Amino acid sequence: MELEFSGEIWHWKGPSPFHFVTVPEELCDALDATAGLVSYGWGMIPVRVTIGATDWTTSLWPKDGRYIVPLKSAVRRAEGLEVGATTTIRLVVDV
Repeated sequence: MELEFSGEIWHWKGPSPFHFVTVPEELCDALDATAGLVSYGWGMIPVRVTIGATDWTTSLWPKDGRYIVPLKSAVRRAEGLEVGATTTIRLVVDV
């Protein structure tokens, strides 16, 4: 399964700060249908992510009935991304 969308980068200040992009609601149904086949627990979905010329592997995190994509610091630096910027993300979920 491959998905592409654009979203705004936001910062979570929790005990371990992180940056995320929320997957649009209309794509979450397809991810929910796939989760049972690929999740390794806690609703996490392993994916390959591409932003610009940078790609990496991570997992989507379930949050408030949707999924969020964690953005590594190295990715944000390589692509010149800041909080509040909108970026296009390509996800590949192996089923």
